[in-house]
Amino acid sequence: MSSSNDDISSSVLRQMKAGGFDFTRIHPIEFYAVFPDEAGARRAAGQFRGESLNAQVSERDDGAWHLELSKVMYATHGGIGAFEQAFELVVSPYGGEVEGWGVKQERPIA
Repeated sequence: MSSSNDDISSSVLRQMKAGGFDFTRIHPIEFYAVFPDEAGARRAAGQFRGESLNAQVSERDDGAWHLELSKVMYATHGGIGAFEQAFELVVSPYGGEVEGWGVKQERPIA
């Protein structure tokens, strides 16, 4: 993985920490990839099966196809980097490109 990706991940993690993100709990981390066609996106999505994984495929306005993979895990720099590399190995053969990752902020349950 290139160092620029590493830097982006580091700064995102720093912002999450500043925002009071709870790193002691597992969270759904979203990983994103874009594909030129629906078939590739759906085939790649089919490679991800498991209780802690949820893959969603949708068409974008520009005609490309978007794969959003949600993985329940700890938000650590190493863990995210390792999964991003594994994700890339799966999506690349189907013409997919990894577009990074993010976390949907969960609302605290009152």
